[in-house]
Amino acid sequence: MAAALIGSLALTGCQAEPAAPELQPVTLMLNWTPNAHHAGIYYAQQHGLYEAAGLDVSIIEPGDGIGAAASVAEGRVEFGISQAESLLPARAAGMDLQAVATLLPVNDSVLMGLTGSGLTTDPGSLAGLTYGGYGGALETEIISALASCGGGDPNEVEFIDIGNVDYLAGLAQQRFDVTWVFGGWDALRAEAERDDVVIVPLAEHESCIPNWYTPIIVGNGAAMSADPELAAAFLAATSSGYDAVAGDPGAGADALLAAAPELDRALVEAAVEYYAPRYTSQGRFGEMEEAVWQRFTEFLVSAEMLDDVAPLDGAWSNDYLPAG
Repeated sequence: MAAALIGSLALTGCQAEPAAPELQPVTLMLNWTPNAHHAGIYYAQQHGLYEAAGLDVSIIEPGDGIGAAASVAEGRVEFGISQAESLLPARAAGMDLQAVATLLPVNDSVLMGLTGSGLTTDPGSLAGLTYGGYGGALETEIISALASCGGGDPNEVEFIDIGNVDYLAGLAQQRFDVTWVFGGWDALRAEAERDDVVIVPLAEHESCIPNWYTPIIVGNGAAMSADPELAAAFLAATSSGYDAVAGDPGAGADALLAAAPELDRALVEAAVEYYAPRYTSQGRFGEMEEAVWQRFTEFLVSAEMLDDVAPLDGAWSNDYLPAG
């Protein structure tokens, strides 16, 4: 009896703990290197929000020659960070992409120059200046529309390709007079370093140009239709991450710096503080409006960047977002 009792106790003591539920692997490809736009994503990852949703999320940067949109369309990754100006032409080319959330409800792009370059807060001042950018068709159309709306001659704007350079150094060296950056990142950095920075926010000129969603979270339309629970779980955790950062920007900055310690702490803290109230300013993180998509698509058609508005059909959805 004693031996039996000991054996019974031994078996009881060796019983394994219940296995943890298996997490579903998910890969998210960023649109660029980690920055303040991504604070809510890193918060969700580091605070276990994805794991609580049953997901094992890997965050990767774009590879050489392939970005997030193509990677999602080809099924290499489940989700990516992109922008409306990439999504719509990609859909026109046959890629099965759908925007399921916007990180910001209002485009935070700004034009930046230095006092003395000729740039002022009046967009008409663009006429006669040299614009340094990536050579994209959208840049040309937006800059030209702004110059014209301000009473300037868009034909007097000189466009040069500068690629990925130190924008502030290029402006200081007078290689170009004006460039296009995000207000909450490069513009913040510039304003912290100099007191002669001129900023022209695109959002202040929506009577001339449309608002559009950038950055956005995109998924593969067919894959999400086949597994809507995955998209909903991913967006629920991501939304919770951005909601948390909106309430505690310092925690969001810490999460981003933990993932990318090479970033400048002062810039990250200032940038996340800048973006925090903007993440949820539409009331519900990620929510998009039909009117914004419609006007931007029509702008691309008028600029002959799209043949028609057909790519807009099914291009975006709020359906995977958690209820507000």
